[in-house]
Amino acid sequence: MTARRALRIVRRAILYVAATAFTVFAVMPFYWMILTAFKTNQDLYVGATDLSHVPWIFNQRPTLEHVKLLLAHTPYLTWVENTVFIGALVVLLTLIAAVPAGYSLARLTGRWGERLGIGIFLTYLIPPTLLFIPFARVIAMLGLQNSVWALVLVYPTFTIPFCTWLMMGFFRSVPRDIEDQAMIDGYSRAAVIRKIVLPLAISGILTVVIFAFTLVMQDFVYALTFISSVGKMTVSLGVPVALVRGDVFYWGSLMAACLITSIPIAVVYNLFIDRFIAGLTAGALKG
Repeated sequence: MTARRALRIVRRAILYVAATAFTVFAVMPFYWMILTAFKTNQDLYVGATDLSHVPWIFNQRPTLEHVKLLLAHTPYLTWVENTVFIGALVVLLTLIAAVPAGYSLARLTGRWGERLGIGIFLTYLIPPTLLFIPFARVIAMLGLQNSVWALVLVYPTFTIPFCTWLMMGFFRSVPRDIEDQAMIDGYSRAAVIRKIVLPLAISGILTVVIFAFTLVMQDFVYALTFISSVGKMTVSLGVPVALVRGDVFYWGSLMAACLITSIPIAVVYNLFIDRFIAGLTAGALKG
């Protein structure tokens, strides 16, 4: 065996080991959620006193009691419905604002487009802990306390800046020559955007949809600030409020909620992973 072939084998082995380690690292949270969601309470807690207990497997037959507790004794499906409703409206508002704003900034001549884009992105970096107090004042003045419409109004304040910056980078990767040629052929600016730019920007638009909806799902601070009724809560707020009572944690039901909520997101990410990566990396090619 030559030294070059041996080096190639070693590199491939390192690559496989790294890929396997990364796969285990990525799958481990889902595996742990499955274990916790379907283990009996005795199987979950006996490990603290029984050293022969193996926490990584089902030591007893799996059970659906935690899932039944989640679905039958908490308004989990209502929380999911609220989250989807709010997320869909926020995504729509984000697309309406971020797509034309990103295109305008990408085509703005000189350095002003880049400066405005950076300025818009910096507003996304302001932490919610500094904004929820003035937002609470605005919501109170509008009479939207304890309403899902308060979240529909507030969430675009952090989805639009980030998605505008994202779309700006993507539109910059679309060659301006394509638009110029289409306008020479008789297309108007609106027709160029509708028939050429937007079809080419589908990866970026998909990325915006996924990011905006994910940001809505993971928010806790604003939901806790503006929603007080259990029936109007989102998943990120309702699950911990209902399943963490004082110092009692319903771990099985908590993990069941996390599992049910995360599976659709994971499926969507995997189905559109190619377009998602294209949308994230397109702005890095041209700037």
